[in-house]
Amino acid sequence: MTEPTRRAVLRTGWKVGGALLFGAAGYTAYEALSPLSTGAAGGKITVGAPSNFSNGSATYFTDGRFYVVNAGDHFFALSQKCPHLGCKIPFCDSSGRFECACHGSVFDLAGEYVKGPSPRGMDRYFMKLDGGNLVVDTGVSVSGPDRGTKTYFTPAKGPGCVGKA
Repeated sequence: MTEPTRRAVLRTGWKVGGALLFGAAGYTAYEALSPLSTGAAGGKITVGAPSNFSNGSATYFTDGRFYVVNAGDHFFALSQKCPHLGCKIPFCDSSGRFECACHGSVFDLAGEYVKGPSPRGMDRYFMKLDGGNLVVDTGVSVSGPDRGTKTYFTPAKGPGCVGKA
């Protein structure tokens, strides 16, 4: 048996290094493109009486990572996760809209699509009135309304927080 040459050792080293680099790049791309989880535990959360939420308000609940909004006395529990790629969508007080800073999607107060690359409106959680209190079930999610749906549409109150909304 002959000893490997310097050239053979280097060639093998380059192959192993290239394979490791290719694997790391693939894993990084997968992690970067996979949607973020909501972090919601899938339980029922009592958020309080409807009178606690004034018309035109959006209240964030860290326990379930969702917003409870009152859009003209219609209450919704909206997921914080953008339907486009899963970024957290903050509520902009000046415009009265949800504005995703990642890719520019904008949603009205009821979570209906306004503009941007999102394929639909914000996803919603099932919510019911139980004993005078609103109860949100983060285990039951419903896909957001289709683009063009304007059932509860609310116009912008003012300038947007991210670019021009």
